[in-house]
Amino acid sequence: MAILPLVFPSNYLIGVLTVSAIYGMWAVSWDFMSGLTGRENFGHSLFIGVGAYTAGFLNTSFGANPWWSLPAAMVMAVLFALLIGVPTLRLKGPYFALAMLSGAVIMQRLMLIFWEHTGGEEGINGLTPLIRSQLGFYYLVLGTLVAMTALLLALARSHWGLILRAIRGDEATCQAAGINVTFYKIASLVISAACAGAAGAMYAHYQLQVSPQLFAVVTSITIITMVYVGGMGTIYGPVGGAVLLVLMTELLRRFGEWRLMVYSCTLILILFYLPNGLVAPLWQRLRGLFRRRGEAPRVEVAPDVMEQQA
Repeated sequence: MAILPLVFPSNYLIGVLTVSAIYGMWAVSWDFMSGLTGRENFGHSLFIGVGAYTAGFLNTSFGANPWWSLPAAMVMAVLFALLIGVPTLRLKGPYFALAMLSGAVIMQRLMLIFWEHTGGEEGINGLTPLIRSQLGFYYLVLGTLVAMTALLLALARSHWGLILRAIRGDEATCQAAGINVTFYKIASLVISAACAGAAGAMYAHYQLQVSPQLFAVVTSITIITMVYVGGMGTIYGPVGGAVLLVLMTELLRRFGEWRLMVYSCTLILILFYLPNGLVAPLWQRLRGLFRRRGEAPRVEVAPDVMEQQA
């Protein structure tokens, strides 16, 4: 992805790759919490929208430097994660998913009700870009994606990630073993929200506009679909799933009105025949193939030779 803009110097391609990298950050942040713990978050767009609107208000209403939007968006997303996660993650069943879904829908309606301050359906316009150069901004987003994925992957492969997977496997056994299950679930939600909020702020400064559509349920469903296509619980798989689906959406534009039909049928086939995802299992197979080729060949010793040596 770093080489593509240099080989094909097209502003359209750079724009598509930038959007795919931002979606990759949203997908990997969702997978860290929901993919590892098994607690599905149907309102991940809440953190994205909060981060984006925080950047919009700071930049347009208060005239703050756009670079301050990133930490501010992370802080606001964390506050919303604590506000919803602390009371709901202690409950059993689908209450957390419903609470997150309700939170995203409520925030979207509030952005429309208080249109005098939020701009209503038009949103907030006139944001200042983080970097004037489109190529420079793309490399900023790509570098952030790589750093975020590396950090979350390191956490997922550490003792922390082992506990989160154990919670997904059997939460009652973890509690019986003395593990503070609620703390780990809330902490993972906070990390997920912080990453999503930062990516939402970057998206706002890329589009130079923020709208209530960021809170829409379809945004969360799109992210979840990317995670399932990439491989849930693998961290790096959702990044590939996001890039793949964004590029596929653009490539299918030539089909005109049949684009959504072809896109939907392709997704159904992938999810039906590849329930573990497409990107992560394919990468694991390729890695295993290269490992086998790199191993030294084993020398088979005949039984009679082994007897003589004995």
